[in-house]
Amino acid sequence: MQVESHPLSVEFPEFKETIHALKLNDAHFSKLFDEYDDTDKAINRAENGIDLLGDAALESLKKVRISLKDQLFQMMQAAASA
Repeated sequence: MQVESHPLSVEFPEFKETIHALKLNDAHFSKLFDEYDDTDKAINRAENGIDLLGDAALESLKKVRISLKDQLFQMMQAAASA
């Protein structure tokens, strides 16, 4: 069974334009966005059996992804309400 990735534009379609603007204008957001994207891809590759990761390593990556998503979401909300 293919496990799908979780790109921010799919997770938060209502913020698609905000994400684009922040990626262009906010270096910190752009850095966190790239980290989130890389982490999400690593999780997806592990879950689909492309890369081998132990359970603890996979859970650690998932916690990193959640933390990054929370930070990015807060930044998107702040930008959208500004």
